[in-house]
Amino acid sequence: MFDVGFAELFLLALIGLLVLGPERLPGVARTLGGFVRKARTSWVSLRNTIESELAEADLQAPIRKASEEFKQIGKELTDMPSFNSENQPAEAKTPQLETEDIPEQDPPGEPDSGKSENA
Repeated sequence: MFDVGFAELFLLALIGLLVLGPERLPGVARTLGGFVRKARTSWVSLRNTIESELAEADLQAPIRKASEEFKQIGKELTDMPSFNSENQPAEAKTPQLETEDIPEQDPPGEPDSGKSENA
């Protein structure tokens, strides 16, 4: 980010020592260090948040695309005349079974053992 080498830091420390004096320089340096630490922590947090949002967007894009493709395929299928049962001729429709065609059967029970209940 900033290209600050040892010589620049030494010059800044020397100027700070002359301006602030030896008593206040450690307190100011500590305060500046705290500000730099907070700024760095905020920057790292912001960068991680942006990276996670971008990663989530990268994962959601193919899902969204596949969903749109499935919707398009479904629309094409429902638009096909052979798929839509309302457009089929009467003889092509599936025959419906009527209840009269099926003989009634007794419910399954226990086999008759030949003994009467009164015996």
